[in-house]
Amino acid sequence: MRTLRSLLLLAGMIALAASAAAAAAAPAPVPAPPTAAAAAPVAAAPSASASNTDAGGTRALDQQIQDLKKDVIDLNRDLFVLEEELLFPANTQVAVFVSMDVGDFFALDSVSLKIDNREVVNYLYTPREVAALIKGGAQRLYVGNLKAGGHELVVLFNGKGPNERYYRRGANLRFEKGVGAKYLEVKITDHARAQQPEFEIRDWE
Repeated sequence: MRTLRSLLLLAGMIALAASAAAAAAAPAPVPAPPTAAAAAPVAAAPSASASNTDAGGTRALDQQIQDLKKDVIDLNRDLFVLEEELLFPANTQVAVFVSMDVGDFFALDSVSLKIDNREVVNYLYTPREVAALIKGGAQRLYVGNLKAGGHELVVLFNGKGPNERYYRRGANLRFEKGVGAKYLEVKITDHARAQQPEFEIRDWE
């Protein structure tokens, strides 16, 4: 936890420095024009060397801002990894992934997960997410903690099946949670001979 607080403090300092640098790069306000009664002084033309110096300083400041933004992004990624390690340690972690194969006989709409008769996820998919799954992507639908021993995963699928009919099917798997992390895959495939979808749960040993 001390490491997490240090990283959070560092992220705040970097973000503050980036804001300060951006403010410094902003152009100075233009002064109001003099009144008619005041004599207008003759402005001297800026020298070429002064213009080059200003341009170089602006480029250097822009580069510093970009470097600070990159540092913030890298730090946020490290914080995310650290948070997951703290919240879901390997000895109790369980993760469930969803994948699809072809998808001609089933248009996925939503998936709900139950572990040991307790609902842990009810996820509604967008067309873009379904397209990504059909192209071979895998989604980490759930990550949580389980104690060692026997458990049961129940998955309910909702969507459109053959002939655009509403389709609701389920699959379940009993599995043993050991000392290390447990990974399970919920896979949706097409059964060409039966012309209907199949649903299975795989245990990644």
